[in-house]
Amino acid sequence: MKAIVQTDYGSPDVLNLAEVALPVVKENEVLVRVKAASLNAGDVFTMRGNPWLTRLMVGFPKPKNHILGWDMAGVVETVGASVSQFKPGDEVFASCSGALAEYVSVAEDKLALKPTNLTFEQAAAVPTAALTALIGLRDAGKLQPGQKVLINGASGGVGTFAVQIAKALGAEVTGVCSTRNLEMVRSLGADHVVDYAHDDFTKNGHRYDLILDNVASRSFADLRRVLTPQGRIIPNSGHGGMSYVFKAYLLSLFMRQHGGMYLASPNGADLLVLKELAEAGKLTPVIDKTFPLRETPAAFRYLEIEHARGKVVITVS
Repeated sequence: MKAIVQTDYGSPDVLNLAEVALPVVKENEVLVRVKAASLNAGDVFTMRGNPWLTRLMVGFPKPKNHILGWDMAGVVETVGASVSQFKPGDEVFASCSGALAEYVSVAEDKLALKPTNLTFEQAAAVPTAALTALIGLRDAGKLQPGQKVLINGASGGVGTFAVQIAKALGAEVTGVCSTRNLEMVRSLGADHVVDYAHDDFTKNGHRYDLILDNVASRSFADLRRVLTPQGRIIPNSGHGGMSYVFKAYLLSLFMRQHGGMYLASPNGADLLVLKELAEAGKLTPVIDKTFPLRETPAAFRYLEIEHARGKVVITVS
């Protein structure tokens, strides 16, 4: 099969389309023929080898023919001996390693049937970013109906899902984004939008019960200034670098208003929650641009330089 293989750390030039062996499917796994995949900030960190912790997981001093990609949607090809929930021909989606390939093996408990109203490209855009938003708001942030939530970085991959999920959870949502993205964020259901180029949301007098910070563009002191007395900051640990993550963790140990690093672990149960939201018309992926598998290096350049709105998707087969 063909796959995007990383043989070094650095720019998108380290990525190559190569012929590799089909994944070996264990008894609790499903072999999926990938139709589409999507890119995330974590893929960029892995490609760059920065932060350095990624190198310990991917390969040191160089990756050992690592296949990139975490999100995919496709069709079940075969199933392991103990798999009972899926069968060949099922249309599925998941967050799993090695997604930028023609085939990928996925553990049964990390897989879910694809939302029936989404294309493969749309479904591939969902898993990691939407799970990050869902777990950040629902679990780490303990968001309640009627609360006021601010999404800092509302037009990115996680932000576009966070706006919609916060609305589905019954919150009053304010989205912070650039001028060109105001109407798009409003169309996702945001009650209020803030253009960070012309309005400083930390000084406009509004207060929030929860802030999901996706961009680390403001200091934690600035964010605390706009919280209600019982409000809380939830940092998206996938952004801002290791110093941001470390500082967020330290503050969470001593200050009630700070949430520390949280993990959006891939799991089929939460994918079913997202599937239900999508099929109810409450969750629609925003796709900025699509690229064929062979042009994955160009997709990474676009993701890094163009500040993509929503997700960048790779069509595989």
